Amino acid sequence: MKRFYAAVPKGLEYLLVDELNALGATEVREGQAVVHFEAELETAYRICLWSRLASRIVLVIAEVGAKSAEQMYQNVKKLYWPAVFSNHADFMVDFHGGNRDIRNSAFGALKVKDAIVDAFVEHSGVRPSVSKDNPEVKIDCALRADKLLVGINFSGAPMHQRGYRTDTGRAPMRENLAAAILVRSGWTQAMDKPLIDPFCGSGTILIEAALMATDTAPLLNRQRWGFEGWAGHQGMLWREIHAEAKVRANRGQSECKTRFIGRDRFRRVLTVAKDNAANAQVAHLIQFEGGDATEMPLPPAQAGFVVTNPPYGERLGQLPELLHLYASLGQQFKAHWQNWQLSILCSEPMLLAALRLKADKQYKLFNGALEVLLCNYAVGEGGQGRAFGEDFANRLRKNQKALAKWLKRDQVECYRVYDADLPEYNVAIDRYQDWVVVQEYAPPKSVDPKKAQSRLIDVLLNVPSVLEIDPAKIVLKTRQQQKGKEQYQRMGEQGNELIVEEYGARFIVNLADYLDTGLFIDHRLARQYIQQNCNGKDFLNLFAYTGSASVHAAIGGAKSTTTVDMSKTYLRWAEANFKENRLRGRQYRFQHADVLAWLEQANEQFDFIFIDPPTFSNSKRMEKTFDVERDHLWLMGQLKRLLRPNGQILFSNNKRNFKMDMDGMAELGLTAENISDKTRSPDFARNKHIHNAWIVRHG
Repeated sequence: MKRFYAAVPKGLEYLLVDELNALGATEVREGQAVVHFEAELETAYRICLWSRLASRIVLVIAEVGAKSAEQMYQNVKKLYWPAVFSNHADFMVDFHGGNRDIRNSAFGALKVKDAIVDAFVEHSGVRPSVSKDNPEVKIDCALRADKLLVGINFSGAPMHQRGYRTDTGRAPMRENLAAAILVRSGWTQAMDKPLIDPFCGSGTILIEAALMATDTAPLLNRQRWGFEGWAGHQGMLWREIHAEAKVRANRGQSECKTRFIGRDRFRRVLTVAKDNAANAQVAHLIQFEGGDATEMPLPPAQAGFVVTNPPYGERLGQLPELLHLYASLGQQFKAHWQNWQLSILCSEPMLLAALRLKADKQYKLFNGALEVLLCNYAVGEGGQGRAFGEDFANRLRKNQKALAKWLKRDQVECYRVYDADLPEYNVAIDRYQDWVVVQEYAPPKSVDPKKAQSRLIDVLLNVPSVLEIDPAKIVLKTRQQQKGKEQYQRMGEQGNELIVEEYGARFIVNLADYLDTGLFIDHRLARQYIQQNCNGKDFLNLFAYTGSASVHAAIGGAKSTTTVDMSKTYLRWAEANFKENRLRGRQYRFQHADVLAWLEQANEQFDFIFIDPPTFSNSKRMEKTFDVERDHLWLMGQLKRLLRPNGQILFSNNKRNFKMDMDGMAELGLTAENISDKTRSPDFARNKHIHNAWIVRHG
């Protein structure tokens, strides 16, 4: 008996234990991403040839103490390496793990390499060659705590590399993961039943299934093996085992009657799949066809298995479009695929929920480093299923209809069509030309997360049909309180930028990459008021964001504009907005500063000041955090110094139930007129708390 361990993708350890036991291994025990076992040489050869799940088989040479780098070096050097491989063979060292003294795997590999070379020199005077390119021997070292497991890579190249792939397609799945999915799906217990993959890509799942159904060893066609450079290799025994596997494969391929069907809408990928199947010698068993998965023909009469790895996206921005794909799949399966077994691999639970199917079993696996779920469903009688989110759809439709005349009259391109009108559908929906931004408000802890998720799915599935837009043009965001600099940071790099128009002004909006889009659409009437009242005036914009109010002032004929914000990102955006409107000149100034600190130092005079401060701010210049209601009198006192005698301040904030201290304002010598109702356009008429606005003048 010899000691081995098999590396395996995380999540497949228990499946590999069963496979190794079935192949004749003994003393099998699992660890994390590894399974240890013992086997005679004949069994070890069979495991290398037949394991569909392992990534690498390592023959353990020794376990030595490695408390320090020096101790590890000495103990590795003491081993009798001529009994492991010839000094005429080139080799390399793979090193995994670490401890307090050996923290770098490259350093660990170097120490082991030096020990092996020095050992050969002492024994024979001949120094073996070291090579990183296709070495004849790979020494595999795994360091845990103070023990180093030293072995020889018995299998050679990674075992998921079967050798039949020519091109992997857009999102390749490793072959051993595909094999694991087939085992978990239950199909391997009924391999005579049809197997269909509607998102077959480069064909990996179907090819692995065909290899199983034909009793073909997955690595039958491998040309090089790690054990060929091992001194204990028995070539005759290996050739007998390999010849036996060839006989089994030839018999299995001639006798297999199972139907395999692969479908994909990308023709180029289907060509790759056909080439891969031909290389694996199973092309005659698999029917590949082009077409969308949501438009599959009726299934074969004999019920079987659908095992697939549909797209699940890498970014939140892809979710709305994919939800429609999964919802359509779920409806199709319920309508036409009764009594079939369905297994879907996906990383996003929300997409799986959109199927509206109840999983019988779920397994946590890893597709590379990405954690994924494999869900098995037994498709029962379901028909087309009921419509979801009808109340929401009706309200959204009603809102859109109510706004139609105003939108046409004012030529509005950006507007809010829904804002948590129904409490159970807690989202805001804004339209930007033919794009829609859905902002999900973070649900309270009292709401069941699964129920909140289901309602969000209802929203995303109904928006395209009601608003007549492409699902790919929905941007989903989660709205929650931002702290510190979070509000200024990019959320992604999707680059969904548009140029939108508003009362003669043009603005750059970014729909996906930031928390906000660059244009506060609830302030459109306030900006229109600024444009109408700034001709020939010096205009100041504080907490300016992307400078949209400054653009309107300039278009309205302002003599000068001063735009102040603490974010360099937003100021660059503001300058870009000015360029977009062909506004250039020294009269348009952009100041990067903490607004509250800037106010204390400023001594210029302005005719019109627009300020829309945050509800809270942690300005370092304030003794306390800034609170707009508590500190608005201080703020007005600072602004009064900068306001010319006949000037005006447009003061806005979005604090709910904000109360202006009118007595305090009178003491400051200022008057304040509440114009909140006049600055709320029809799309925000339902929400009295979206913002409040005041015109402030010298008293």
